[in-house]
Amino acid sequence: MKKQGIAQPTPIQAQAIPSIMEGEDVIAQAQTGTGKTLAFLLPILEKINPEAAEVQALVVTPTRELALQITKEVEKFKSEDTKVLAVYGGQDVAKQANRLKGNAHIVIATPGRLLDHIRRGTVSLDSVNHVVLDEADQMLEAGFLPDVQQILDETPGERQTLLFSATITKDVRSLGKKILRQPKQIVVEEEKVTLTNIKQLLYETTDRAKQDTLLTIMKEHRPFLAVIFCRTKRRTKKLHDKLAAEGFEVDELHGDLSQAKREKVMERFREAKIQYLVATDVAARGLDVEGITHVFNYDIPLDAESYIHRIGRTGRAGGKGLAITFAAPKDRPYLRQIEKNIDQKIERRFIDQLSPGKEKEPSTAGKQNKTRKKTRRR
Repeated sequence: MKKQGIAQPTPIQAQAIPSIMEGEDVIAQAQTGTGKTLAFLLPILEKINPEAAEVQALVVTPTRELALQITKEVEKFKSEDTKVLAVYGGQDVAKQANRLKGNAHIVIATPGRLLDHIRRGTVSLDSVNHVVLDEADQMLEAGFLPDVQQILDETPGERQTLLFSATITKDVRSLGKKILRQPKQIVVEEEKVTLTNIKQLLYETTDRAKQDTLLTIMKEHRPFLAVIFCRTKRRTKKLHDKLAAEGFEVDELHGDLSQAKREKVMERFREAKIQYLVATDVAARGLDVEGITHVFNYDIPLDAESYIHRIGRTGRAGGKGLAITFAAPKDRPYLRQIEKNIDQKIERRFIDQLSPGKEKEPSTAGKQNKTRKKTRRR
């Protein structure tokens, strides 16, 4: 792990890995940015038998982006003989079926597409020893419960089951009681840690002035990597076009893009070939990119949970981040609710306060960020 830049385990890793290695079922409350992915991947990789040509571990996750992200983590740590396959919608089913014939040891899948393969008979889960349900609350909110139950019915009853969720809702707890056997319960209070590492600022503006306000702040701060959240696809496209016209290295991420395009955008962002990503909330969960220095809430989120997920894209791995939110007069009810739920009043700023030296870009990315910055293009 030290070769991958991991000096010591995070709290979720320290608590979960021993229990998973012992074969216990686990229900854990932990969000992205806590190191939860490696908390379940590392012990599972230790238990995979590469010589057995069968699916031995299954990770079920609600989105394609998260499935791809987890797959990339597996690729970093797996042995050469261990085969991993991501299975999700938006790809050719026949091609996925052919790759499944290649006897993947670990399958990372979204519920709908995996169930499609089960019905087609192109995947067998009879030999699965480990099942992970990642972002369980989001899967239940998206209506995936029937699919998840059907998938679990295809796995052996003696499997090890690991349930990870950002929040342990009544529905998540109910699911846990049905599928887990005397689970080890783990709670990591990630939200407080995240907010501690992130400086939060609020600019009160109007919808008409919002675009110019953003441009002024971006030109002042010159973020290394930033995500800018908009409420709708239309507003995302419009803002993207404006920033591109102003000469910013920018791309967009929203539901109208093909899966191939979305993957290409994320790859360019991870490699810092683009510095600014304008996105809808499709990117709020599961977007784990090193070195994000700024998050802009161009449109204020409608609830505190979305706010925390958005700004949690920065200030990761112990680094510092800056989250800037814009609020029009009509947004005040949402702002009051967010501040109430995070138990914190967000610091107000005004556009005329900007001057050299104020709210400087946080140095969040360590050695890797410094290396990237050498290749940064203006």
